[in-house]
Amino acid sequence: METARVEHSESLTRSAFLLAFDLRKEKLTQRSALGYLLRAATLAELLLAGNLADESGKARVLTAPAAEPGSLRAIVWEQISNAPPRSWRRWVQKDNGKAVRVVRDELAAARLISVERRRILVFPVERITLRKAYLSRRLAERVGRAIRGGRPVGHLDEDVRVLAALATAARLKTVAPSWREARPRRDRIRRLSAPIEPITTALRKSVEAADSASAAG
Repeated sequence: METARVEHSESLTRSAFLLAFDLRKEKLTQRSALGYLLRAATLAELLLAGNLADESGKARVLTAPAAEPGSLRAIVWEQISNAPPRSWRRWVQKDNGKAVRVVRDELAAARLISVERRRILVFPVERITLRKAYLSRRLAERVGRAIRGGRPVGHLDEDVRVLAALATAARLKTVAPSWREARPRRDRIRRLSAPIEPITTALRKSVEAADSASAAG
């Protein structure tokens, strides 16, 4: 039986992509922040697996991951391992547009999404649809409950806890509470984020900066 739990073959990064779908509108939401979210999810995977460590606010290389060549995890690892220590925010923001394309193609190959490309006049248009919307719905429900409370944070599955922390940092409208709703949940959100705090902070600042730049025109 299929569930919304994140298995090894269905990474945090892929699940973050699926969480970004607005199921009512049947389309991806917040495309401008999606690349940051996916990069942050990959960094979280590497940190939690012991491949990376936080050293004074910078990502430090430890051991190489078992990553499929061409996957976002392999790409991010190669970038970090071949560079001097840099801030988490640097790695969240780097090549974020490419991150969307890589994970999109992974999900399409796994037949979890379909991608339709066409042109309107001279402009290329891409339509992404879910093949198994019920899996995204179940995952969104679990992540939403994790953010809003109910079960103690320590009793949550690690995958759901991390996705909740990332979704909140990215202000992901499909599951994250509004600013007004988030205020009374600040302590819970802080506890959700604790295992990957440097990454959620970098993600939040990256999204805030992008939103400010967009608002300024």
